[in-house]
Formats: sequence, C-alpha cells, structure tokens
Amino acid sequence: MLDSDTKRKIDTLRDILVGKIPNPQSQVEQITTGLIYKFMDDMDQEAVELGGEKSFFTGDYEKYAWKNLFDSKLGGEEKVKLYSEAVENMYLNPTAPQLFREIFKNAFLPFKDPSTLNMFLKEIDEFHYSHSEKLGDAFEYLLSFMGSQGDAGQFRTPRHIIDFIVEIVNPQKHESVLDPACGSAGFLISSYKHIVKSNTDKRLGDKLSSEDRKKVGNNLNGYDISPEMIRLSLVNMYLHGFQTPKIEEYDTLSSEDKWNEYYDVILANPPFFSPKGGIQPHKRFGVSSKKAEVLFTSYILDHLKPDGRAGIIVPEGIIFQTGTAYKELRKQLIESSLIGVISLPAGVFNPYSGVKTSILILDKKKSKVRDSIFFVEVKNDGFDLGAQRKPIKDSDLPELVLKIKENDDSIFRVLKSELLESKDF
Repeated sequence: MLDSDTKRKIDTLRDILVGKIPNPQSQVEQITTGLIYKFMDDMDQEAVELGGEKSFFTGDYEKYAWKNLFDSKLGGEEKVKLYSEAVENMYLNPTAPQLFREIFKNAFLPFKDPSTLNMFLKEIDEFHYSHSEKLGDAFEYLLSFMGSQGDAGQFRTPRHIIDFIVEIVNPQKHESVLDPACGSAGFLISSYKHIVKSNTDKRLGDKLSSEDRKKVGNNLNGYDISPEMIRLSLVNMYLHGFQTPKIEEYDTLSSEDKWNEYYDVILANPPFFSPKGGIQPHKRFGVSSKKAEVLFTSYILDHLKPDGRAGIIVPEGIIFQTGTAYKELRKQLIESSLIGVISLPAGVFNPYSGVKTSILILDKKKSKVRDSIFFVEVKNDGFDLGAQRKPIKDSDLPELVLKIKENDDSIFRVLKSELLESKDF
C-alpha cells in the first residue's frame, strides 16, 4: 500500500517538472532516471559501509557521485552540466551492471533551468534505495500518470483489470510467462504477486523456497518495441525485487528471432494501432493480415505450449469484423483454445480512449474437453465511466472470477459447433 508521504513526494516531483515537461510520460522518465541515479549512489554507499567496493561511481565516473551534485561550490549551470553529462553517459559506465546501463540508454535532460533542476534533485534526495514493496508501489503510482502512449495505440492497462485477468488465467510457480507487448511490465509483476499469494500459508509467500523465487523470476519474460518502455519496465521489475529482469527490446510482429520460443502462459494488452499501409509482418503467422490486433492475437495463439493459457485484451473488432483475416482468426481460436469472452465497459481506458474492448481467455487443455464458449459482460468494474474513473461501490469482478474459475452453470454459453457453423464464426 502506497503511504501518503511517498505519494506526496511523487506529486511534488511532477509539480516541479510540469512547467518544463508537460508530457506525463516524459515526466515519468525523468523521475525514473533521477530515482535510479540516486539509488545507485545509495548502493555504493551501502557497499562501502559493509566493507565492499563501489560498483557505480568509480574511476572516470566518480565525479558523478550523487553528493557532488550538492557541492555548495557548484554553480547552477555547472550543476545542470554535471547532471546532464551523468545521465547521458551512464549507459557507457563499464563497472555498472548491464541492467543499469540499459536503464540509462537514450536518457537525457530535456531542460537546462538550474532552479528547476535544483528543486527536482532536492526532492529526489528524499528517496532512499530499498527492495521493499514501498518503492515498487511508489513506482506503480508514478506510472499511473502515464496513461496513453497515444500514437502507438497503446494504453496503460488499469491495475485492477490486469489483476482480474491474472486471477482467471492463474499462472503457477513452475510455468513460463510472456507478455509480448509488455509496456511497463504490469502483467509480469501481477503474475509474480499472484504466484506469491497462491503459495502462502502463514506469511506471504512462505511456501516458496529461494530456489522457487529464483525460478519464478527467470520464468517471467517481456518484449516491447519501445526503448522508453523497456527502460520503465526494467525499473519497475527491479523495484519489485527482480535483480535481472528478462525484458527485451523486440519487434514481436516483424522479427523472427524468437519465433520458436513457446510459453505456458501469455498475458497481453497489445497495441491496437496499425500504421498507414498496415504492419509488415514476416511470413510465419497463422493468419495473413496487416492489422496489429489480428497479428498479436495470432502470435499469442501460435506461441502457447500444447496445454498453454492466455488472457488478451482486444478491441471488439476481433469479435465482430467480417474481414477474411478476422474470420480465419476466430475459426482458429474456436477450434484450438478459446474458452471465454469477457466484454469490458467502453470507459475502462478513460480518459485516454473510449474504445470498446473484450478479454479473450484461451486454455488449450480445457478447450479440448469443453463443447461451448462462455460469454460474460462486466457492467461495473468498481469505477465510474467518467474521464477521472472515480471509485464506486461494488464491482462485478470478484464474483465473475469465482464463476469463471468454477465454470458456474449460470454463465451464458454458446456451443462451439454453432459458432463454427455460422458464416462469420
């Protein structure tokens, strides 16, 4: 749970930056860079106190140590120059672990105002490195301001919707998990929390051995095409206790490098946007299309193991469009893995998009023995459908999770044979 003091600090940081950096994603990136910079110095100091050696600010990089930014002899413009050089050059630091070099790749300071930087650094200085849940929750709160990636058709998935999908798909400690369009790694972190909660007796996660936890960390995989989102997801995973998160910059739709990799569980809210002229995919997809939502869904279907499961947020077009690729995709889903469709309210992604979406639940094992597909509608997800999405009483989600997991008789179903006999599936 995010404490009020940490929340206040993050709000203050955003208030400091908003005059110079109006874009919420850019604010998040600058705060992320500043926090990691500070945490690296904290870790160096901790190592020295324990009798070890510094890992980050040594050799040519010693001049960038955090304390040097607060040298009273340093003028405003000199401070801007020192900080700017540090964040731009840190990805080349030979003594820093690869994870940290990746985080600073393409980092830069977009303003040169000494007064703004001074206020910003003083507020960052109030944070202290820790692997506690506190910092992870703080970062998730920070990410909540990002919302939309706009032109790419990506919209940050609300935390409660992520958790709802993860609860239904139910990833296990021994299973490999992939998000092929991972954004800030929300699905991966939710999967980890779900596994920990599922392996609890008296104390959270007490049924997981250290080897189990290591294996779970190695089983969580994410791809994203955006270097900015890779940086944010690496930080998010790291602040949740993952020393070596497996997040890679990868074009899921155009590259074949990972085509032969398969997973037990795939969770995703892939981008819906297709550029002018469409996506230019390679030739190994099971459906011929240039539409992003069709290709991502096809990719997920093709990369599940024989008994694999998936939860995918898709635009309603996947269910209703009559184009050849859409019909072929629906036919493949019905025949191989689709067990349910969950319709979400149109305002779930407010204020960034009013697009109507659904969740496809795939389960290759259950699909083999079930003759029907369930259809449910979420009317109340616990928030109003206005621009600010304010919390309201009650929510359909907890009851729906139970009904879906128990295959409750009250759920509306349609026979697969009827769907396959219809012209448009």
